[in-house]
Amino acid sequence: MEWYVAYLTLGAIAGYLAGLFGVGGGLVLVPILLLLFDAQQFPAEHVMHLALGTSMANILFTSLASMRKHHQHGAVNWRVVRDITPGILLGTGIGAVFATSISPHFLGIFFALFVYFAAAQILFDARPHASRQLPGMAGMTITGILTGWLSSMVSIGGGTIITPFLLWCNVSLRNAIGTSAAIGFPIAVGGTLGYIVTGMSLPALPAPNLGFVYLPALLWVALASVITAPLGAKATHHMKTRVLRKLFAILLIALATKMLWKVLP
Repeated sequence: MEWYVAYLTLGAIAGYLAGLFGVGGGLVLVPILLLLFDAQQFPAEHVMHLALGTSMANILFTSLASMRKHHQHGAVNWRVVRDITPGILLGTGIGAVFATSISPHFLGIFFALFVYFAAAQILFDARPHASRQLPGMAGMTITGILTGWLSSMVSIGGGTIITPFLLWCNVSLRNAIGTSAAIGFPIAVGGTLGYIVTGMSLPALPAPNLGFVYLPALLWVALASVITAPLGAKATHHMKTRVLRKLFAILLIALATKMLWKVLP
């Protein structure tokens, strides 16, 4: 029962942060799921992949919840979502296959370094200057493939990548966050399918599961996150989040450091 309580609490926090900052929640979910799965003595060689797969599946629910709220505020550019989705689906599938083919040790280091990058981006409010317009279909497809690949590798909804890209392409911050939240859904679809397929043939995974998606964790995390993600998305449009962003960045640094401490010899 204590694991269900932990999953519910984690889902509530990750969902709110996903809606508030448009980051998909994976930056918080993966390190903590890794600790929870390790405490339950899941197979060590699969713990990292289970955390990534379960976190990616949860983005299916948080992205829908936050996307709906951003859409109500007119903050989603659906043309961007339409144009980038084919590349996203291809890239996430490739990324999931690649992530499950490398060692958990290397994957953990890669994830932690990416979290440091994301935290620095938030902490120093690093935003690219609007210097160009949105690219054509070919440019959006290439951007989608790269975004999908990296998003699957670190199990994020793409906000850390897509939001700066849209700002660079002269999209307002409000619309960049809302559009990024919507793009999180095709990222989650492609990434989740990839983690399910690549883990289906492994008999040592904890049951009940769908490949690298551990269903009890997904159920309770999603249950809480779909409630809190719209609250976070609504808060984006009604409150100043500057101080909260700084605190969130510090939390990310602490989680990444904890992960490195675990995976490094």
